[in-house]
Amino acid sequence: MITNETLRLIASRRSHRAYTSTPLTQEQIDALLKAAVEAPSAVNRQPWHFSLVRNQKLLDEINGAVREGMMKKAPEKRSPRLADEKFHVFYHAPAVIFLSAQPGNAYSPIDCGIAVQNIALAAESMGLGSVILGMPREAFQTDKADALRRALDFPEGYDFVIAISVGIPVDDKEAHAVGEGKISFVD
Repeated sequence: MITNETLRLIASRRSHRAYTSTPLTQEQIDALLKAAVEAPSAVNRQPWHFSLVRNQKLLDEINGAVREGMMKKAPEKRSPRLADEKFHVFYHAPAVIFLSAQPGNAYSPIDCGIAVQNIALAAESMGLGSVILGMPREAFQTDKADALRRALDFPEGYDFVIAISVGIPVDDKEAHAVGEGKISFVD
């Protein structure tokens, strides 16, 4: 079996949902954002914008908008996590990075997914934890969407694609089970 540091990081990375309140250092932030912008993108368009948020009041506001957006859905389409009134979509992480891009480019969500995985692996390499988040999208379906785009400093015409919470994790998780039949060999 081939082993190296990158493969070890991929295997050890978990989605953490509990963090200390210890802020990230500027050195850690710089390293995470460097990993993000070094991600490959289709035709090197680099369609993304990264908004790093440490303002817990703003994160609480976005969390409220996510809850508001989710509660408008039929109960069977809501995340079961919303049953817990204490649920916080960002898990009280000390930093959250929002990725936004212009809608309409079919490759932007893929490119942002690649960039967010770079962030997750960079965080793991520094002993930090992370969780990649799609649920914040719900906040951008509410009447607060424009105000949130401005608060997050999204460039004009950009919208939410994906986010990632990052911090020092306080939870411990086993590796997830890999589903059967997920690989085919076509010779």
